[in-house]
Amino acid sequence: MTRLRAWSGRHFACLLHGGCGSSSAGRPPFAADRPARSRHQRPADRLRLHLESHADALAVALTSAGVTGAELIAHSMGGSVAIVLAARHPHLVSRLVLVDANLDPIPATPASGGSSGIAAYSEQEFLTDGGEEVRDRAGSHWWSTMRLAGRDALHRSAIHLTRGTVPTMRELLLDLKIPRTYLLPETDGPLPGTDALTEAGVSVVAIPDCGHNIMLDNPEAFARASAAALAN
Repeated sequence: MTRLRAWSGRHFACLLHGGCGSSSAGRPPFAADRPARSRHQRPADRLRLHLESHADALAVALTSAGVTGAELIAHSMGGSVAIVLAARHPHLVSRLVLVDANLDPIPATPASGGSSGIAAYSEQEFLTDGGEEVRDRAGSHWWSTMRLAGRDALHRSAIHLTRGTVPTMRELLLDLKIPRTYLLPETDGPLPGTDALTEAGVSVVAIPDCGHNIMLDNPEAFARASAAALAN
């Protein structure tokens, strides 16, 4: 779940895990029963609505704790929530460190790991055999962050990630006026759109010897890069 941590008595870091990243209690809001007012929205609108709801709930938590200007470190789908929070509640966010966050719709790719592989299955296929197949392809580190989440939540999360939002997370990120850092696995190669991100002031940092779960695969490099991002 989201955690607040005081630094030096005045700075606060807010740590956001990825979609379904820690337990079933941490499922993204769109994995639960949708409210009646959203049932007839287009898929992209539903995702935007639920990201906004998640960001607004986090805003309430920060406000209740008396926090303004939080420094957010956010992984994967948590990065989308962090971007929306910064856009909707700019006084609450002073800095973003995005950890391989979702900036664009992902392709549904059969026989791959992670969300792209999950989205290639129908929900029934994923609930029967697909979950084990994705687990075996993705590896133990990825599954260690997902194993306590409901399979239906994992599948719905992946499906929504393939549909994206309007505006996209990338567009929102480019418009933010706070210090922003994006960490990605070095093995992924250059991040698409790096030049535009850099021109907009986003620091793009490649981390060696890791996959999507950078903080699990290479915790020392992750800690160094995060500390540097928060210090600048």
